[in-house]
Amino acid sequence: MEPIRLDIKKKLSVSSERVKSVDIHPTESWALAALYSGNVTIWDYESGSNVKTFEVSELPVRCAKFITRKQWIVCASDDMRIRVYNYNTMEKIKDFEGHSDYIRYVEVHPSLPYFLTSSDDMTIKLWDWDRNFDCTQFFEGHSHYVMMVRFNPKDTNTFASASLDRSIKVWGLGSPVPHYTLEGHERGVNCIDYYPSGDKPYILSGADDRTVKIWDYQTKSIVHSLDGHSHNICSVMFHPKLPLICSASEDGTVRLWQSTTYRAETTLNYGMERAWALAATRETTKLAIGFDEGCVVIELGSDDPVVSMDGTGKVVWAKNNEIQTTTVKGLAGAVDDEDALPDGERLPVIPRDLGACELYPQAIKHNCNGRFIAVCGDGEYIIYTAQALRNKAFGQAIDFVWSATGTGDYAIRESTNRVKFFKNFKETRAIKPATASADGLFGGHLLGVKGGDSAVLFYDWDSGEFVRKIDVAPKEIYWSDAGNLVLIACADSAYVLSYNAATTASAIAMGQVSPEDGVDGSFDLLYEISDTITSGEWVGDCFLYCNNSGRLNYSVGGKIQTLVHLDTNSSGASMHSILGYLAKEDRVYLVDKSLNIVSYKIMLAVLQYQTAVMRGDFDAANELLAAIPEAEYTTIARFLESQGFKEEALEVTTDDDHKFDLSLELGKIDIAHSLMQEIPSDEKNSIDTMAKWKKLSDAALKISDFDLTEACSLASDDFPGLLLLYSAVGNFEGMEALANAAQKKGKTNVAFIAYLLTGNVEACADLLINTNRLPEAAFFARTYLPSRVEEIVSLWKADLSKVSETAANALAEPKSSPELFPDLDVALQVEQMFLAQREATKAAGIAASDYPTAKDDLELDLIALVKSQGAAAPPPPPPPPPAPPAPAAPPAPPSDSPPENPFAVADDPGENDAAASAAAEAQAKAEAERREREAAAAAAAERRRAEAEAKRVAEEAAAAEAARIAAEEAAAAEAARIAAEEAAAAEAAAKDDDDLNDFGDDW
Repeated sequence: MEPIRLDIKKKLSVSSERVKSVDIHPTESWALAALYSGNVTIWDYESGSNVKTFEVSELPVRCAKFITRKQWIVCASDDMRIRVYNYNTMEKIKDFEGHSDYIRYVEVHPSLPYFLTSSDDMTIKLWDWDRNFDCTQFFEGHSHYVMMVRFNPKDTNTFASASLDRSIKVWGLGSPVPHYTLEGHERGVNCIDYYPSGDKPYILSGADDRTVKIWDYQTKSIVHSLDGHSHNICSVMFHPKLPLICSASEDGTVRLWQSTTYRAETTLNYGMERAWALAATRETTKLAIGFDEGCVVIELGSDDPVVSMDGTGKVVWAKNNEIQTTTVKGLAGAVDDEDALPDGERLPVIPRDLGACELYPQAIKHNCNGRFIAVCGDGEYIIYTAQALRNKAFGQAIDFVWSATGTGDYAIRESTNRVKFFKNFKETRAIKPATASADGLFGGHLLGVKGGDSAVLFYDWDSGEFVRKIDVAPKEIYWSDAGNLVLIACADSAYVLSYNAATTASAIAMGQVSPEDGVDGSFDLLYEISDTITSGEWVGDCFLYCNNSGRLNYSVGGKIQTLVHLDTNSSGASMHSILGYLAKEDRVYLVDKSLNIVSYKIMLAVLQYQTAVMRGDFDAANELLAAIPEAEYTTIARFLESQGFKEEALEVTTDDDHKFDLSLELGKIDIAHSLMQEIPSDEKNSIDTMAKWKKLSDAALKISDFDLTEACSLASDDFPGLLLLYSAVGNFEGMEALANAAQKKGKTNVAFIAYLLTGNVEACADLLINTNRLPEAAFFARTYLPSRVEEIVSLWKADLSKVSETAANALAEPKSSPELFPDLDVALQVEQMFLAQREATKAAGIAASDYPTAKDDLELDLIALVKSQGAAAPPPPPPPPPAPPAPAAPPAPPSDSPPENPFAVADDPGENDAAASAAAEAQAKAEAERREREAAAAAAAERRRAEAEAKRVAEEAAAAEAARIAAEEAAAAEAARIAAEEAAAAEAAAKDDDDLNDFGDDW
């Protein structure tokens, strides 16, 4: 019989103190190591990292084990104490003394709340953690140190013990004395183990006589003895998953033996001095080894499940040598069934035993129609009927593959240079592949031979003719059912090729096959997938696959879509592989490393539709769309969107959210608006709905649809957006409504700005008061509402007095400190002018066309203007009317002067009148000129006086304002100073009080 082909990979190698015990977690990628230094360490063998370290004792820890159902570790150390920790929280659960001498081993019961301990005090004790770790049974009978105890997996009420008294004793949990004793070792027995399955009543033992013995505990005889180690044997085990016996020795080696033939498979030596401990689990092919200088975890071959599924849903798998079958058909439930299992749930399969296989299965595969299965391993193959496991054919082979067409057509690789073809279970021909070394075979519509020169060679099944050589290094090859497509999966990429069967058949028939190149035109490269494919399945022209990062993807025309994220291990590697696809159930089936089967719904019609879209055949796609349930339309639409067909996606999708997003992307805001109007009333105030309104508002604003922007902003309570909109378009009524709505919703900042923009300064002041912003309200009133300064300052003082009475009293009020409020009376006049102006323009407002002239009013100093107008002199009086005629001269008084000459001659009356008239005219003209000069001078003087007065008023106003600010700052500083003095006085008083209460040591 050929040896088992074990591809041994080192997963972990760490240096540490001497490792006396190891254990492997059944579900996590953890290895537990008990160290001679007194610590217990958990290593992650996938990432190589230290997960946790427990400082247990200052003396060596000889044994530590996982109790996974309690999330504990239990460890025993040379201080004779047993400690239990929670390995998640690192909390110490229990610490108690277990024995009167060193504790050698701890064995956890597989189902009951028990664990056994064995000790150098020659006793064994059973502990019950449900009874507060009481010792419930005591076993005594050995005459030397008890080195190890192990429960029987077939009958967990019995256990065996190994002792340095050279014996193995078998005990029952109900009796303090042993059932029987096995004797045969010449020196002390260090270790034992039970056969993991129930078909063989075997016990394995290792001793200081350097031998490993297999015992039949029913006949109490030695079945076989294994020699090879050159020093004491410290640990032995039947691997729970592989047909191997493992032994570790102080000679520094670990030996592996076949458990059926006892053939020595291999010897491992990692140069880390003595090997002390071994551990494995039935879930994986890992093996942990403890050495003097550290810990090593290796993987013995692949831990992928040995399983196969045919096209009808029948599954066959191997557990050790046992072959079992089940069916997954109908287990997941119909698509529209309420009781259907959710995607990803483990299917409740009911296995049926088919029987035992004569060889250890390392691969199992159905033929093309599912009638036969081939089991391969140990360098042999056996073909069984799938229903009853009846032997159909067998033989020696390194590799075995089925043809994709013939029921009994297959090929085997006998050696690196010889491949045999079989048709209907009979050998037809043998070939020598045209490569230096044939390293593997791939089945399918052509036979693929993996060449040692990083190439794959394809051969025709019927004629054995060479078809084509492709220079890639494949890990696996997947053929479509029709045989027109093939995927070659390599280490980090995959290549999809089309295969022209007609061209190949014609070339073979006409003898036009080149020995070097094969058939020209037989293959064409379609596209490459830049992903690491671990398993896959063709469904039509669509390829479903799992990648190494735990994703279930499918490829249509080179476009990758992710269906689901699967569970991964701690290093991020996938734990699932694809079993197959059932078109009648529209489901793909996957299996994990523990043979748990799950399924995911993938509509075949959806895959066909997507394939048609990728080919650009929209007529065929539209025909297929009618066969797809509406529940899948959103999936279709998202696929169309990913391919850039957003218009088509909008027509297909039934998801309102998706339709809304697509309509916005396409600029069809009327569709988006109608969708928003159809939202149910109970969802209108949700966060998602508000966000959609905001998106629609932004989209409407981009195209200047202000009405829709306003409607969306109102629906979503987008007060900042409304503030921007109303202020930009000059919507006075909207601004007033916004102010009220924002105040009701508590958006006080927006409300304040809106009130201020509409001139409602009273509401601004009230808003500041209501929000207890009294200092801001006081300063606001001083500028805009001086009539309310007294009221607001009183409120401010009352509020401030709750904190500091002194600071409150330092605040000035107009009545009590008028000198600190200069020009308050003028400000009151300005306030009345402002209110009158507001009332006058309230109905019509101020036209935008008035801005060029109205903007200058923003720079006016209204107080200075009012003061200048109030102090101006009245205008000059009008000029006086013309003077009336002069009255007649009164009689002259008597005079002492001599009388006039009575004989003098009188003047001419005509001449006198002309002269008088000319004189009067000249006098009137001069008087008019004089009055004009006086009026001009008076006007110039008045102008200069008015300018001087205005300048004086402005300077006084500025000085008064500066004085007011200085007074307020002085008052605030004084208030702060007084508050600081009061605080200092209070602190001093408190200190004095403490000093009075502290009598000291001298009291």
